[in-house]
Amino acid sequence: LVDWRRVKVKPFVSNLGALRLQQESIQMPVLMDKDGLPRIVLTDPNGSSAEVLLYGGHIVSWKNQRKEELLFMSSKAKWKQHKAIRGGISPSFARFGDVGSLEQNGMTRNRMWSLDRDPSPLPPIDNHSSVDLILNFELRLRITLSAGKLILIPRVRNTDNKPFSFAFSLCNYLSVSDISEVRVEGLETLDYVDNLMNRSRFTEQADAITFDGETDRVYLHSPDKIAIIDHEKKRTFVLQKNALPDAVVWNPWNKKAKALPDLGDDDYKMMLCVNSAAIDTPILLKPCEEWKGYQELSTVSSSYCSGQLDPRRYWLSSNEISQRMESADAVNTFLLLNYEK
Repeated sequence: LVDWRRVKVKPFVSNLGALRLQQESIQMPVLMDKDGLPRIVLTDPNGSSAEVLLYGGHIVSWKNQRKEELLFMSSKAKWKQHKAIRGGISPSFARFGDVGSLEQNGMTRNRMWSLDRDPSPLPPIDNHSSVDLILNFELRLRITLSAGKLILIPRVRNTDNKPFSFAFSLCNYLSVSDISEVRVEGLETLDYVDNLMNRSRFTEQADAITFDGETDRVYLHSPDKIAIIDHEKKRTFVLQKNALPDAVVWNPWNKKAKALPDLGDDDYKMMLCVNSAAIDTPILLKPCEEWKGYQELSTVSSSYCSGQLDPRRYWLSSNEISQRMESADAVNTFLLLNYEK
């Protein structure tokens, strides 16, 4: 379907396993890495960059203007097709009724995506570098890089003649200095599902989440603003989201890390997953309906404390998030996924 040397793409149609005809080819800087996996490199005039593997629609690198890597990648990551890659940022999608959980399903994480020439039109934003991914009923993921920000806009459209429901997650492996020195703010007082306790429900009692052992929780009805504070690196990740009501917090700690074949024994010390998700309550789409989510990652100084920030200065309002969900550079590149069930 794709001639990577010429970067010619045939975008996708609604029918499973088929692609719609394309009128023109797209010229994009597609690199073929040593493992034979094509990738797109996004750059920003200020010096930041992001690398997106066409395999899995997977963001495997995000560097700031100082060339510091902001995402974690496992030292034992398996860079092969048909295997999910441990690290970076990846979309995870599961239709309810499909076999397997959201994390195990692999529907979007182990298939090859390609460039899309005919995405749904969105109003333009200047000085952004973007790619769009699409699954055929249709699942789209726009990835936009700008100064200090990485924005992801997932969209799901039901092109069938009957409704379906689904769960969705953006799995964010963040690079940290030492997990024992990290705290997460914004999830206090929330109810959560503890996957280590047979999915029992509890209420968060701590003022902030800190880590001294394995953690695998789904925080329900979480706010649109979450801070991941890394004191040693003097850096705070600010995660803002919309239409993704849940937040998954995961770190395997030492025992689980040793049991995972694609994770180094000590890798758990340098990573934390804080995922934007819609898991607890299924998203239901009627025929021709579309769901749209939003996630923005940025960084601020580690002196940051969420309660001390002026929300008008540091946080996007709901209206601003909605505007950004409608915004992206429509002339930039797009990716699509051909999925056969």
